[in-house]
Formats: sequence, C-alpha cells, structure tokens
Amino acid sequence: MNFLKKLLTLLKSPLTQDAQPTPQPREFREPVTPSNLSEAEAANQAARQASEACLDLHWGFIGTVERDVLSYIISPSFSGGPYWPSTRQAYRVVRRGDTVIIATEGLSDPFDDAEGMGNGFEMELFIETADIPEHARGPLGEVDPFKRSWAFELVEHVAKTVADAGGITHQLEQHGALSLEIPGFSRSHHMSDQLPKLFVTDDDSTGVLLGAPEPDFPTRLDDMPLSPVRLVPVVLITASELEYVRDGGRGAREDLVSRLKAAGIGHMSSLRRASVV
Repeated sequence: MNFLKKLLTLLKSPLTQDAQPTPQPREFREPVTPSNLSEAEAANQAARQASEACLDLHWGFIGTVERDVLSYIISPSFSGGPYWPSTRQAYRVVRRGDTVIIATEGLSDPFDDAEGMGNGFEMELFIETADIPEHARGPLGEVDPFKRSWAFELVEHVAKTVADAGGITHQLEQHGALSLEIPGFSRSHHMSDQLPKLFVTDDDSTGVLLGAPEPDFPTRLDDMPLSPVRLVPVVLITASELEYVRDGGRGAREDLVSRLKAAGIGHMSSLRRASVV
C-alpha cells in the first residue's frame, strides 16, 4: 500500500471505529483528489484532511465542538503575517459546560510543498476560560462573536509569536513551561476593554504561561497521520505573577505552576481569581 492509500485509510478509520455517543461536529469524507495532482501533492492533501479529522475527533471527546471555525477571508500569510505550515490559519471553539476552549487549527498541518517533515510545528495552542463577556460569547452554532473576546485576541497573538518562531515544542521539552510577555496592552482591540488591571503590568504588558499547568484531558495526540502533536495550554497570569517570573526565571516559572495547581486554578484562565504570588 503506497503512502497516499495509507493516509486515505487513516482518514476514514478513526470515524468508523468504536462508535461513541459523543456527537461529532463535522462530517469528514474521503477527499476527492484532482487528477492533475502529483502523488506527493495528493498525499499532502490527504494528510492535511486526516490531521483535521484526528483533531476534530480528539476535541469531540473533550467537549462540544462547533462545526464552524474562526478563520480569515484571506490567509494572513499573504499579507505579511507569520507563516503557518500551510495557508490554513483557523481557530476552533469547544464548549465544556461553563467554559469555552479556543484552539488553533493549522499549526500542526503538514507543510505545504514539503515532504517528510511531519505534522507541521507538531503542536496546537488552546486557552480555556469561563470568563468571556456575553456580547462575545455566541450561542451554540454561532462562533463569530468570539472574535470580539479577549481570549481569542490573546491566543491569536500567541499563535503569531509561536508561528514566527517556527514552533516551540523543542523549547518546551528543554525548559518545561515557558512564559511569554505581550507588550502594548493598551493598544489591544479587546483585551484592554475586558481584562482587569490585575493582569496589566506598569509597563503596559500582560503575560502567559505556555505548556503548563496541564489540563484535565490528554494533550498528546500520537495518532496524527505523520507525527505526534502536542496541545499546548495558554494560561493567562497576573501582573505580579509576571513580575515574579521576570525576576526569578525558570525557578519562578516552575514555582508558579505549582502554586496554580495547589490553588485549584490549574490551566484555567480566570479573570476572577486572586494572584498566587
């Protein structure tokens, strides 16, 4: 069986085995391969659709996955934005009771016009929160309002930074949890209106942890078509927590992760919590 046939088999098999009561948000069909594509191009297309199907199945066991994704009319890579592995740059919405997950969709796509390089950056980012304003929280079946939320703006900014760096899986393996500062908070579109001052430093920055604390669901997908993929949590931290990390480096990051776990906050980005340092 050649590579393309193997991928087509993978694309079908996860959705036909072990039927579960969890509703599947989207239908995936065997891709129609144009006759003018080379075998390598057809294999890349099949791998991309198989990757999307694997992610969709995984998120479907975690919550209710919206059928539509948050996307762009024109890929940002065509207008000076950082390059993702493919031109598909999107964000999916997963509802879990009172919380919402907004996750990148495309950082783990196979690279365009490249063979043997695995599932893109081998990672996707996500943020989970219960604190999205009503005007930015669409009802079930409607995702567009989420674009007006601080959570989407935050994860979108982090995704651009991660894509510009070519992914961060090696850094996560080497250093454990990472921290990221986002400057120019007052110039943001929605964060500046929706985030409390608790999360803003005196020099107009806000911060996040990447990769920890771990959530209450699996974050490693070993069944992706080309290589394993890691789901990386984006965790909003307070201004004092960011200053703590600035001063203490890796040791402070690790201690902050421990404190968030001990406080029962974990990976959740909560606007109503107190600082743990």
